[in-house]
Amino acid sequence: MFTFLAALCALIAGFFIYGTVVERIFGPTNKPTPAVVHNDGVDYIPLPTWKVFLIQLLNIAGLGPIFGALGGALWGPSVYLWIVFGTIFAGGVHDYLSGMISLREDGKSISEVVGRHLGPVMLTVMRIFSVVLLVLVGTVFMTGPAGLLSNLTGVATTIVLPCVLLYYFLATLLPIDALISRFYPLFGVCLIVMALGIMGGMLLGVGGHVMPEMQLVNLHPKGDAMPIWPLMFITVACGAISGFHSTQSPIMSRCLKDERLGRPVFYGAMVAEGIIALVWAAAGITFYDGTGNLAKALADGGAGTVVYDICVGFMGGSGISGYIGATLAMLGVIACPLTSGDTAFRSARLTLADWFGVGQSKPMQRLLFAVPLLAVGGLLSQMDFHIIWRYFSWTNQTLAMIVLWTGAVYLYRTMQGSRAYLIAAVPAAFMSAVTSTYILYAPEGLQLSTSISYPSGIVFALLCIALFARATVWKR
Repeated sequence: MFTFLAALCALIAGFFIYGTVVERIFGPTNKPTPAVVHNDGVDYIPLPTWKVFLIQLLNIAGLGPIFGALGGALWGPSVYLWIVFGTIFAGGVHDYLSGMISLREDGKSISEVVGRHLGPVMLTVMRIFSVVLLVLVGTVFMTGPAGLLSNLTGVATTIVLPCVLLYYFLATLLPIDALISRFYPLFGVCLIVMALGIMGGMLLGVGGHVMPEMQLVNLHPKGDAMPIWPLMFITVACGAISGFHSTQSPIMSRCLKDERLGRPVFYGAMVAEGIIALVWAAAGITFYDGTGNLAKALADGGAGTVVYDICVGFMGGSGISGYIGATLAMLGVIACPLTSGDTAFRSARLTLADWFGVGQSKPMQRLLFAVPLLAVGGLLSQMDFHIIWRYFSWTNQTLAMIVLWTGAVYLYRTMQGSRAYLIAAVPAAFMSAVTSTYILYAPEGLQLSTSISYPSGIVFALLCIALFARATVWKR
């Protein structure tokens, strides 16, 4: 319990302390924002700050901080360290920079931002990479909530899935204030109730479960066959840092009314997601009384069933109040992927629109991209969820690495003479090592031994550092 509370306090302190440092380095100004300058009534719309925060949080808090955190919990409470330090020094920086650089550049999609700072080759790579990732995210976050809704209502997934697909189509097509900004406050309430309810149930010892304290050892049931490095750092994904967030931040950079709102919206939403991931990682270990039972539950019923059991176990209680509590908790869990999947397809539409220079003010222009994107997502939803999830996780973290290097280049160019770029370059180098080591070692990668993949990952990170230095620091 004490290490969980310490981790929770560290995340909150990180927002106020390191978040302020990052904000001061970037230096918000009084310049009019894209929402004011380019107000088109569809994507560029000034919205109240509380709505922008809730939409950003619900956009980024998909299945990653829930399913990913439960998967990361298999390594034991040591996962708390990655969630805390990853959120504060990597994820928060990544989200803030991607949102604020986009805001400074007229709300452009992240692929356009990367291309401007890393060159035309990376522009093409990022356009393709971003659309592929967004469709994968939309698909993962389509099948996930459909399964959860099926568990909650008893209605077959084959019936629920088309309903989710229809909602995604409308959210992709309609102006942002017509559907998304109307429903998200309700979803936000469910999300907050879920996090507080699960955390309260653990701290109060509901069901006789005892929260374990942190141990700096690998507690994975498969032991050394599943090393913490690099597997845990990819598995947790969205709960510490996520490239997917950089595809969502430009949506809100088109709705912010003031640059100074960037820290509470972008950095703040990442810290909130880190708290959600911390709660679910702790819940998985606590509810199943260890990593062995958690692994068995995940293998037998899947992450959706585990989520349902935890919600009922910690918030179910008895009588009608218990049923309402468990239902609200499940709705909070469902809201996470549902509100990330819809904006994933929306971001894909905007990325393609920026790519081909097609305006999006008219419905037919939006249909041009929305229909094929949702059709591809519908086809992919028939594939094995676990296969899509594994490739999504690696693609997600690779994108985060690219965006962090972009942030480092931006900071160097705009603040020459200082070492401000280090706030992005250091986590970028770390994620370079993580992603390269993973794809060399993992079953879905090259399956090389640790004696090869570990040093190769370090070499790749050093190569990235050298390329960055050659393009920036060594030119002075």
